[in-house]
Amino acid sequence: MSSNTVPDKWTYESIEELSAKHKGAIKIGPFGSALSKKEMVSTGVKVYGQENVYQNDFKLGNYFITEEKYQKLKTCTLEHGDVVITMMGTVGSTTVVPVDAELGVMDSHLLRIQVEEERVDRKLLAMQLRDSQDVKEQISKMSQGGIMSGLNASIVKSIKVPLPPLHEQKKIAAILTSVDTVIEKTQAQIDKLKDLKTGMMQELLTKGIGHTEFKDSPVGRIPVEWEVKTIGDLANVKRGASPRPIKDKKWWGGNVSWIRISDVTASSKYLNKTTQYLSSEGVSKSIQIPKGEVILSICATIGRPIIVNVDACIHDGFVWFDKLNGSIDREYWYYFLASKESFLSAQRQSGTQGNLNTTIVSELICPLPPTSEQKKIASILSSIDKNVEEMQHKLLQTKSIKKALMQDLLTGKVRVKV
Repeated sequence: MSSNTVPDKWTYESIEELSAKHKGAIKIGPFGSALSKKEMVSTGVKVYGQENVYQNDFKLGNYFITEEKYQKLKTCTLEHGDVVITMMGTVGSTTVVPVDAELGVMDSHLLRIQVEEERVDRKLLAMQLRDSQDVKEQISKMSQGGIMSGLNASIVKSIKVPLPPLHEQKKIAAILTSVDTVIEKTQAQIDKLKDLKTGMMQELLTKGIGHTEFKDSPVGRIPVEWEVKTIGDLANVKRGASPRPIKDKKWWGGNVSWIRISDVTASSKYLNKTTQYLSSEGVSKSIQIPKGEVILSICATIGRPIIVNVDACIHDGFVWFDKLNGSIDREYWYYFLASKESFLSAQRQSGTQGNLNTTIVSELICPLPPTSEQKKIASILSSIDKNVEEMQHKLLQTKSIKKALMQDLLTGKVRVKV
C-alpha cells in the first residue's frame, strides 16, 4: 500500500506523523537498571508488562514500585487512551489503556504511543498495528525479513497506516470491535467447555456413572465393580523407530504416513493426515501401526495421546499399545491417557528435550470399568469434544471474516456509511 493507493481524502502516514506533538509521545519503558525486580514492592504504583497487553487486562499483575521510584520514572506512565505495543516476547500485541486502569508505569517490554486525538481513533490504530497484514509486511521488511525477536522504537515510528477521516475511522473501529466481541465470546465458550471436560474427566474416570458403592484402590476410591490394572498388564508398550540417517532421501517420498510430534500437536483427538510420508524402505526401518490405534508422545510434547485414523508409522518419539486387551474401548483408552498428560509430562527424564521410556508408561495404573461403561464414559466426553470443535470452527470463521473486513475497510475497497 502507498499514499497513491488510498481513497480520496484518506492519507497514508507513519506512526511518528500520527503521534502527539509533545516530547515522549512515543516512548519505550525504562531499560536495565532503571527498573529492576529487586526494587519491586508489595504495594504502591503498579508496573505494567506485556501480559497486560496481550491479555488485554490491566488488572493482572502484582508488581509495584514506591512513590519515590515512580517520581523518577514518571515519564513512563501509562495513561488512559495510550496505545501500547509489546516489544519483546509476544511481539506486536497492541491495545489501548482502559479508563479504569490504575496509575502505573510500563516496563522495558512495552512501548507507548500517544496520538493526536482530533485525527486518530486509538482503537482502530491498535487494531491496525496488531492485525493488519500490511503492517506485518512492513515490519518484516524493516527487520530484513528475519525472525522478529523484538521490535524497536525506530521500526514502530516508521510503520505506516492508512488514515481515513476521523468519523470514518470511528465507524470502522466500531464494526471491527463488534467482530472482536464475537471472537472473545466464542473463545470464552471454548474455554468453559474445556474446563467442563477437565472436570468431567476427573469425575467419570474415577467415579463412573451412577455408582453408589465404592472401594479403596491404588488410585483412590473407585466403584466396586471396577478393576485396577497397570498399562503393562493390558498391553505391550512398544516404542516407534526412525530410519537412520534421518536425512537420507531413500526413506522418503512414498505413501505411508510418517507421524511427527508436530502432526500430533496440530491435531486434536484424531490424526487424519501427516506432513511426511515414508517409502517402502523407510517403512522397513520404522514401526507401522494399524488404523484406529492410540499412540502417546514420549519426547518434546510429552504425554499427548491421539487416535490414528490412517495407516501410519511412528518414530521413536512415540509409543503404542500392541495387543491392547480386547475389553478396552479405544475411545475410553484415549481419554484415560489424556487425563494423565500432566502427570506423564512431570515424569520426563533428564535430557535436551526430556523424554519418557516404556517402563514409566507401562507402570501407569489404570482404573478399568466394564466395557459397556467405558463406552458410555467415552460418549459423554466425546460430546463435549464435538461441541468444542464446533465452537473452534465458528471461531476460525469469525477470525476469517474479520481478516476480510480489515482488508476491505482499511483499503477503502468497501466504504462505510457515516
